Amino acid sequence: MPAADQTLAILSHLAAQRGPVPAATIAHALGVPRSTVYHLLAVMQERGFVVHLPEERRYGLGVAAFELSSGFSRQQPLARLGRPLVASLVDRLGESGHLAVLHGRDVLYLVEERAPRRPSLVTDVGVRLPAHLTATGRAMLAELPPAQLRALYPDRAAFAWRHPSPDTDAAEWSYGRLKRVLAEAREHGWAGEHGEVTPGLASVGVAVVDHLGWPAAAIAITYPDDAEPALRDRVVPAVHEAAATLSRRIGGTR
Repeated sequence: MPAADQTLAILSHLAAQRGPVPAATIAHALGVPRSTVYHLLAVMQERGFVVHLPEERRYGLGVAAFELSSGFSRQQPLARLGRPLVASLVDRLGESGHLAVLHGRDVLYLVEERAPRRPSLVTDVGVRLPAHLTATGRAMLAELPPAQLRALYPDRAAFAWRHPSPDTDAAEWSYGRLKRVLAEAREHGWAGEHGEVTPGLASVGVAVVDHLGWPAAAIAITYPDDAEPALRDRVVPAVHEAAATLSRRIGGTR
């Protein structure tokens, strides 16, 4: 394996771990000689991509690796790669679409494409909404490990709402209800919402996953909630196709 491939493999391995790991563990996991791993780690440590924890005899990612991540965020590749896909969806379906990422318990909208003669949506670029109420948020939450999901929603106070009513107020939300909603999303392969963001409108969302299977983003289409079932039958596969395409473009697992 060329040195460049080995270096990238080590960085990718470190990025996938929950914390710093011993060099011997890296060598075993990647099938690379220990001497080579130690040499490459020393070079990456000198350049700031790796930090050595001598007391623990472990290695973790360094500040330079974090700067790469920051550069990824600044260049907004998800928005740049996703915008034409969302625009194409809107053209095909005649309904408005958007792309969002998960930020804590919120979704943050990066792309918003409004279809002609359709009303403006609250899901404008830069807007944050409670993830558990949105189709994009539910699609991404459904991809999280149970421990991560529970950490985000430790109690009822974690559940916000937009339109208080006997049917949708915060008292009706619980971790148990959220798990049922997300289980349904996993079963169907897509998440939906009906009037919980904007009364009279419904959405279908599908997650975009990265190379680790983590939800990097989600794409959704919003349409009148009294639309004919045939419209949803067209929306679901179209959104699936767009999400799968974006996942492949960022090196995702699906």
